[in-house]
Amino acid sequence: METQAVSPRLNALLDLYDMQTDFFKRALVEISDEDAHKRLDTKANHIAWLAGSLVQQRFELAGMFGVAEQPVANELFKNNQGIRDDISYPSLTVLKDDWKAISPKLREALLKASQEKLDSIFEMMPGFSMTHYELLTFTIYREASCIGQIALWRRLLGYDALKYD
Repeated sequence: METQAVSPRLNALLDLYDMQTDFFKRALVEISDEDAHKRLDTKANHIAWLAGSLVQQRFELAGMFGVAEQPVANELFKNNQGIRDDISYPSLTVLKDDWKAISPKLREALLKASQEKLDSIFEMMPGFSMTHYELLTFTIYREASCIGQIALWRRLLGYDALKYD
């Protein structure tokens, strides 16, 4: 996607956003739903949870920028819920469909965001505030981290490495 005329600091984040929009899809290529739930006798977050939390994060960010939609698995991930052993998370197809649906809407909302909105402060949790721009920056960082974890899981589960071409 081509970036519209926006501030340089937002433009750089949109470049990363676009990369991670694609990397997310690539990271999940060919992974079975069964393998997506494997934790290999660890307490690590499995692929299904990582992918679902990323989808939830984009929907929540979109909501802060005026896109009022919810992902299919909202009840499993809202309020930053951690992984649960007793849950079968949604299929990767469902999560990829939600990702595909929200990503262009969030991108458009970010392009339309005013400087006032980006600089406005909100309370993230009691006693901790940040600007919407800082949240966007953190979200971009977290996406890269989680996609990297999925890429590692690919290798641990015997899949080919994440392809960037």
